[in-house]
Amino acid sequence: MSSLISDPLRLLVRSRADSLCEYCLIHEDDCLFILQVDHIISVKHGGAAELDNLALACIFCNRQKGSDVGTMLASRNFVRFLNPRIDSWSAHFRLAGAMIEPLTAVGEATARILRFNDSERAAEREELIAQGRYPALPALARMRG
Repeated sequence: MSSLISDPLRLLVRSRADSLCEYCLIHEDDCLFILQVDHIISVKHGGAAELDNLALACIFCNRQKGSDVGTMLASRNFVRFLNPRIDSWSAHFRLAGAMIEPLTAVGEATARILRFNDSERAAEREELIAQGRYPALPALARMRG
């Protein structure tokens, strides 16, 4: 199984995502680094480099997620992360000021491991909100479901 992602496939992923991180919904124009193509299910866990298993991610979400697919919560149950191909962002999160609040166990697992609300990330969103840049229009549509 190849983990190589062709340029045409990368373009499809970027276009489908509207140049948003599909996890925290920051727009690429507001990132220092270009958004990266992420394997939702990592190659290590049997995921393929196919459109249905790829998401666009900011460097912070992608680095925190790594090859993980989920985590243990306080309930001691394994909970998977948000899968942008099958999950609606608005079903699992809501924006409250600059904070991304989880609404479900999937949201909690994702927000905690991807560190959505670390002080630096929340401060960045706060500044972007003050500038009228977050959420960008395509992100706002995803937040509304």
